[in-house]
Amino acid sequence: MGCAALRRAGSMGLFVTLLAALDKVSTSQDGFLFRARPLPDRACWQAMRTTVLGFRHLILSQTSKMSLRKGSNVWIEDKERAWIPAEVVDVSETHAVVVTDAGKKIKTLRSKLLPRDPDADDAEHVGVGVDDMTKLTYLSEPGVLYNLARRYALNEIYTYTGSILIAVNPFAKLPHLYNVHMMEQYKGAQLGELSPHVFAVADSSFRAMVNEGRSQSILVSGESGAGKTETTKMIMRYLTYVGGRALGDYRTVERQVLESNPLLEAFGNAKTSRNDNSSRFGKFVEIQFNGTGKISGAAIRTYLLERSRVVQITDPERNYHCFYHLCASGKDAEKYKLGHPSSFHYLNQSKTYELNGVNSSHEYLNTRRAMDIVGISLDEQEAIFRILAAILHLGNIEFSPGKEHDSSTIKDQKSSFHLQMTADLFMCDADLLLATLCTRTMHTREGSIVITLDCTAALASRDTLAKTVYARLVEKINRSVGQDPNSRLQVGVLDIYGFESFETNSFEQFCINLANEKLQQHFNEHVFKGEQEEYTKEEINWSYIEFIDNQDVLDLIEKKPVGIIALLDEACMFPKSTHKTFATKIFQSFRAHPRLEKAKVTYRTDSFLDKNRDYIVVEHCNLLSSSKCSFLAGLFPSLPEDSSRSSYKFSSVASRFKQQLQALMETLKTTEPHYIRCVKPNSLNRPQIFENQSVLQQLRCGGVLEAVRISLAGYPTRRTYSEFVDRFGLLSLELTDGSYDEKILTERILKKIKLENFQLGRNKVFLRAGQIAILDSRRAEVLDNASKIIQSRFRTFIARKEFNLIRVTAITLQAYCRGCLSRSMYLFKKQEAAAVSIQKYARRWAHWKMWKACFLFQQYRSHVLSIQCAWRRKLARRELWKLKREANEAGALREAKNKLEKELEDLTWRLQLEKRLRVSNDEAKSVEISKLKKAMELLNVELDAAKLATDSECNKNAFLQSQLEFSKKEKDALESRLTKMEEMSKENAVLKSSVETLKKEKMELEQELLATRKDCNQTLEKLQEAESKCLQLQQNLQSFEEKLSNCEDENHVLRQKSICGSPTGSLSGFFRPFSEKYSGTLTVPNMDRKHLLDSPTASKILLSPRSLSPRSLSPRSISEPRRSHVTAERHQDNHEFLLRCIKEDLGFKDGKPVAACIIFKCLIHWHAFEAERTTIFDCIIAGINGVLKVIDTNLPYWLSNASALLCLLQRNLRANGLLSTPFRRSGGPSGLAGRMAQGVKSPLKHVGSEESVLLVEARYPAILFKQQLTACLEKTFGLIRDNMKKEISPLLSLCIQAPKATRAAAGKSSKSSGVVSQQSPTSHWDSIIKFLDSLLTHLRKNHVPSFFICKLITQVFSFINMQLFNSLLLRRECCTFSNGEYLKSGLAELERWIVNATDEVIHQKRKTSLEEIRQDLCPVLTVRQIYRISTMYWDDKYSTQSVSSEVVSQMKDILSKDSHIVSNSFLLDDDLSIPFSTDDISKAIPLQDPTDIELPSSLRDFPSAQFLIRQS
Repeated sequence: MGCAALRRAGSMGLFVTLLAALDKVSTSQDGFLFRARPLPDRACWQAMRTTVLGFRHLILSQTSKMSLRKGSNVWIEDKERAWIPAEVVDVSETHAVVVTDAGKKIKTLRSKLLPRDPDADDAEHVGVGVDDMTKLTYLSEPGVLYNLARRYALNEIYTYTGSILIAVNPFAKLPHLYNVHMMEQYKGAQLGELSPHVFAVADSSFRAMVNEGRSQSILVSGESGAGKTETTKMIMRYLTYVGGRALGDYRTVERQVLESNPLLEAFGNAKTSRNDNSSRFGKFVEIQFNGTGKISGAAIRTYLLERSRVVQITDPERNYHCFYHLCASGKDAEKYKLGHPSSFHYLNQSKTYELNGVNSSHEYLNTRRAMDIVGISLDEQEAIFRILAAILHLGNIEFSPGKEHDSSTIKDQKSSFHLQMTADLFMCDADLLLATLCTRTMHTREGSIVITLDCTAALASRDTLAKTVYARLVEKINRSVGQDPNSRLQVGVLDIYGFESFETNSFEQFCINLANEKLQQHFNEHVFKGEQEEYTKEEINWSYIEFIDNQDVLDLIEKKPVGIIALLDEACMFPKSTHKTFATKIFQSFRAHPRLEKAKVTYRTDSFLDKNRDYIVVEHCNLLSSSKCSFLAGLFPSLPEDSSRSSYKFSSVASRFKQQLQALMETLKTTEPHYIRCVKPNSLNRPQIFENQSVLQQLRCGGVLEAVRISLAGYPTRRTYSEFVDRFGLLSLELTDGSYDEKILTERILKKIKLENFQLGRNKVFLRAGQIAILDSRRAEVLDNASKIIQSRFRTFIARKEFNLIRVTAITLQAYCRGCLSRSMYLFKKQEAAAVSIQKYARRWAHWKMWKACFLFQQYRSHVLSIQCAWRRKLARRELWKLKREANEAGALREAKNKLEKELEDLTWRLQLEKRLRVSNDEAKSVEISKLKKAMELLNVELDAAKLATDSECNKNAFLQSQLEFSKKEKDALESRLTKMEEMSKENAVLKSSVETLKKEKMELEQELLATRKDCNQTLEKLQEAESKCLQLQQNLQSFEEKLSNCEDENHVLRQKSICGSPTGSLSGFFRPFSEKYSGTLTVPNMDRKHLLDSPTASKILLSPRSLSPRSLSPRSISEPRRSHVTAERHQDNHEFLLRCIKEDLGFKDGKPVAACIIFKCLIHWHAFEAERTTIFDCIIAGINGVLKVIDTNLPYWLSNASALLCLLQRNLRANGLLSTPFRRSGGPSGLAGRMAQGVKSPLKHVGSEESVLLVEARYPAILFKQQLTACLEKTFGLIRDNMKKEISPLLSLCIQAPKATRAAAGKSSKSSGVVSQQSPTSHWDSIIKFLDSLLTHLRKNHVPSFFICKLITQVFSFINMQLFNSLLLRRECCTFSNGEYLKSGLAELERWIVNATDEVIHQKRKTSLEEIRQDLCPVLTVRQIYRISTMYWDDKYSTQSVSSEVVSQMKDILSKDSHIVSNSFLLDDDLSIPFSTDDISKAIPLQDPTDIELPSSLRDFPSAQFLIRQS
């Protein structure tokens, strides 16, 4: 299987890196380099390709065995997308022509193609992938890559590769994946049972530690920005969840472990060019556990802190977060004389001071809070931040050349200020600090020699001091979490950087890659061991599988005395060594090493020597150890005497790191490892961007593909027998008749195909690389042949169907034509007959019309003649009347004529006379006219003068007219006033008479007013007193309301507590201080309390007539001591009787619980409800709770008794207004005031009910007893419900997934017809129905009210719904079509069990829009739940698509917009509430009369029960 190629391939990691194909050693201006072949951008990652040659060899062997043909689905390499899907369109012996998904034709070698699963297209279209890479049909690079891409597009960021978890950074918040409910789901679940998750790995490690008693380790790796830190925090959060204590104080070990994360991030993380929160050190957190699996401590080990970042950064990176947090701390920053980060040299080398979405001041407070929880005291916190501030001030100290040669001094006043601030913060002498920075002391035999340092050396000394102080500070903080030295079990979480290869690689990359080489070796061994365990578990024959061992690379680096680290340490010890001599020595030592040909990574050696030298400057240690700050002095213990001779003490960073790695590997070898590989999907740090090339390189370097390679070296394809028969049973249909089991059937199929080297395990078949391709090829041939036969038969069927259709059509057309002709002839004849008939009727009508016209004419003519005759008669009559009138007027005319003739003669004579007179008058007139003309002329002159005078007079007349009118108005007004005055004078006389009478009345009223004022003053005084009393009463009322609300809250808490534990200690302890607390306030106003408590109440008198007997009033009554003794004995007897009633099963009579009725009758008879103080209620409650604690208690019996007793109390007791506290708060102050007034007026009263039962006014203990009884009832209900859930959970776990169907017709009928074969429910569902039947029978046997039965069944079905729904969302193998059918059929059985309903068809048409899904199909589910189902569901029976990719994308957009809703988990929560109240019980349960209950014979001996015997 290509083992030789594997041995030559080299390690997954890298490393060979350092010795990269050394052709020669040369010098450049930038320093000395290991010269390697030139590489383009990110081409250094291509070095990893050479390490997977064996892997590629195995994969390509699949292609060589796969028979390529036209239409085959393959993968082809692409420069941009790494691999792209394609389809073969032409094949030759050595080449093949393929068409990519973009439509591009490519001709390539057959050996460069990899097979692609033809069923993957459907999965890709639906948008789902496999949750375990080992389930891929073809386990190859492109299959792994595209499976991750499909899952990442759906926010499924976790995927298994065997036992390895791959986590792809979503670069978005997914709160629904990490809430407490999700942790509860993965708690105790087997690895692989639910969807891949970091919680699953954490739980697997925790359970393995607890069950096997062996420590575990979880190794989290990946490049910067891949999400290692967040993954580590999630692991630690889950471990503290499952291993933490239920309750604890503020500083529990669990809190310390969790809060160590933000503390380590503040001091160990920084912004880099790739990641805003990059860990600049590796850490191994050991969470320690005690023998019971609870966290007892934690230990944190750090590796390779990037000390150089303290003093040197590049833009756009930042220094460690803690410096920026301190600068933004406000008052603390002012106290330490700090300002903006731009004012400090160690921070202003980069112009990036803030991070997006991060508030430095808030982070400072979070760091302070984490320190408090971890256990760092306030003094130590003060010291830590003083040291940080001192480092910042130290970086601002600058030097200038001194007076002497090669000496230095403080540059300016600003540097002096920072020097003084540094000394003050370090609590040391400023001059001594300056001397430590600018000089060195050498101790010789002759004495001490002080050597001055130049400016460059002084700056280097300053930076060395800053790095040393910060490194030791971080080490001290890491040791702050409390450790448990007695712990023997721990879960270690390793968060370390992955392989790094940049354009410029230095000493840090060298050490990081060394660590990854060692971890890679451990990883290879673990994966190989896992393969061996799998083979052993399945009991198959297997031989040794070779895998890559990179021990030679590790020897090249670590081996003494000629390893690279040894040579580096040797070069560091010699002062004259340079990077050039170091590189030359390496080249000479490893010229013939076989790894040189395969190295692809370039390292710069110009900084190797400086970074490897970790000199301990004695002056620095002496200075800080003498600090007055005890915390700082503790970081620098005194050095041994031999080290004081030299100012420098050399320490190798590489050697120390190698020792740390060795200790880490020894720790890991003692633990069981679990691997999580974090992948960074893109370099932009943005969501939903998947860069194939980058991810593929990370998979190669992270060991994922190495695990695949190891799997390919053995038996990479593993299928359960049922899966194998389902897929390949059609290759041998004659064997699938049901006579063989699946294993034998699998073996016969493989032998028929003539495959070799396969293995049959206990549950799986193991196939070599390439064999699955042969099977798929044969399966494709069978399907092709079957499709051809189906096509030919279908074409025949279509042709016959078309012929029959044409024939039927022709016959139908002919019949139609004949029918049309017959119908036309019939229509013609029908029309002819109709025409004849119409003509006949037309003639008849015309004749009748003519006759009618003649008749009408004759009639008309006769009418006209009659009218003419009448009209002529009328005219004749009118003419006759007119002639008669004229005859009457003729005589009068003659007389008038004669008279007129006479008058005419007179007029003629007068006319002549007038003519004569006129002539004479004319003459006189002419004379007169001449006179008049003259006079007229004179008059005209006078007229003109008169006109002028007239105009003036007119004006005067107008003025006078106006005055006249005004005078008239005044006159009228005066007349009106005069009339009024006359009236007023009359009234005045009347008023004068009335005034005298009023004066008399006034005197009388004044006297009455004085008396009324006196009464009013007295009334006001009384009113003020009443107002003050009213205000006081209102205040008392408000205080009563507040106390009542507190009482209700406490009662609610009490009822909830009673569900979880026994109320004997808790409830009685609660009510006792409650009664004591409110005994002084809950009293009736205006009443003597002593009298209220001591005197017999009215109810006692009514209910106990014997209290009025002469014996009770006799002076010879029993003495007080004797009476108290008798009372105590009687109470004891009562308690024993009640406990006996509670402990014995008294059964039922006519459906009524005997125990509840007897207890109620006893309490009524003993007047317990009216007592101010009594212990009988505590006795009853303690007895009931004691019975409930017994494991085999008949809980339904007590549910029935408790509910009956509570209903009797609810209906027969009347709560006092001051003492009653309803279970549900009512209206407001008005209702409370009304109850108070009622209580004040009649504190004790009997009211007759419809059933003529006396309602007893209960006292405060009775009210508390009713609340306690309610709590016991709720507790009993909760216990029954929880027991039902416990019993039904194992049955549900068997019903969640459909059992494997028989293989009798595999390949024949499983996917043939369109009729869906419904599988009847198995015995698992029958067992659930039997359980429900037995439960219902048991409840009815104990006469549990139907109200409680309905509530119990409702909550059980809600639990079934929650369990099944969550299983579908967490287990993809359950979210299938066939499993949905199975669950539907089982749920239909449950529905028929309830209402005997008929089954409904479950098939739904494909929904095309999100609104249809949300409104019609899934109105109750949230978008997140619908999205989860849509992405998890797959049709394993018909391979159909349920939801389109557009709808899935639409839901994804909605979720991304609503990501702020913490809204939101896609799982259902279990309903643990009590679904009823006391009022609901009283309304739902019918009234029960306890009077007809007889006392059982077993209780007749008790003296306390004698009254029950007499009543019966």
